[in-house]
Amino acid sequence: MLKTSLFAGAFALLVAAPAFAEIEIHDSYARSASPTAQTGAAFMMIRNTGTEADRLIGASSDVAARTELHTHLEGENGVMRMVHVEEGFELPAEGEIAMVRGGKHVMLMGLNDSLEQGETVTITLTFEKAGDIVVDVPVDLERQDHGGMMDHGNMNQSGN
Repeated sequence: MLKTSLFAGAFALLVAAPAFAEIEIHDSYARSASPTAQTGAAFMMIRNTGTEADRLIGASSDVAARTELHTHLEGENGVMRMVHVEEGFELPAEGEIAMVRGGKHVMLMGLNDSLEQGETVTITLTFEKAGDIVVDVPVDLERQDHGGMMDHGNMNQSGN
């Protein structure tokens, strides 16, 4: 009788548990505009295979003094400017966030060392529900996809 009650209780908890976001990271890479650049960026596809929405709310890395979530917005006269997105990015259930050049990305500011081709940088992505996910991101300085080369070194990073 006790065994049946324990099993029934465990089953009830399993069924009642919320469906959490299940996060997958694909096609990640990091780069900087030049070997002497003080900034770099990481790009990736973030997929939520779960049935509950989540939100990417932060990022951190030991390779830079500051790590932030950024995007590009069109300002006056059609000039694009990069801005820090403090509220993060919505990740819908069974949806994805495209972190691409010229769009959403992880900004690495105040690099401790230059990003070298073939190295790997570790970035921790923080989600509201899924928590921290550590990603080893390869440095690929030669990659030219997602809108061509973006020089982060000359962009207005102040948000003004």
